[in-house]
Amino acid sequence: METNIFPTKSNLLQAKRSLDLAKVGFELLDKKRVIMLREMMSLMHDIQGVQEQIDVTFADAYASLQKANFTIGQSEILNITNYNIFPDDITIQFKSIMGVEIPVVNYEETPPVLNYGFAFTNSDLDDAYIKFLKVKHLTAMLAAIENSVYRLAFAIKQAQKRANALRNIVIPRLEHTVYFITGYLEEKERESFTVLKVIKSKNS
Repeated sequence: METNIFPTKSNLLQAKRSLDLAKVGFELLDKKRVIMLREMMSLMHDIQGVQEQIDVTFADAYASLQKANFTIGQSEILNITNYNIFPDDITIQFKSIMGVEIPVVNYEETPPVLNYGFAFTNSDLDDAYIKFLKVKHLTAMLAAIENSVYRLAFAIKQAQKRANALRNIVIPRLEHTVYFITGYLEEKERESFTVLKVIKSKNS
């Protein structure tokens, strides 16, 4: 392998500094990848738990809605649901994990407010409403977690690519540069020593 760097002591020092930085950079990227991977695996475990809650809650909510359809009438319930009866109580914030912004769903854990009249409704509809509201919150939470997993997976892939570039290209190239310049300077030093020895022997 050849190098275009002129073999001087200053370039040798610069190459050594760059090599040290590249090694530190590789270690940091590897640590970052491990931390993000651990966080992603934890979130993937959360996905399964939230999905199970959604399945159970949705089944219960649908059963309550079927009861309400039977006791109140489907047409009356459709009239009620034509209005926006679910509150806009979900907010999205972001937190940083190793520089990756991931969404966090927030909503107030307060008793639900039924935003419809009670003249032509009953407790079956109330029960369905409360359970579908919980499904809404859980679905938003699931979407945020899945989005977080996607963002972390992308960041892990990018970190791995940069780490591989440092390990397989940058660090070997810098190591060769250090080896090349060191060998060149040592050879010049030996030549100079030999010349001085010859001159000294001639003058003695």
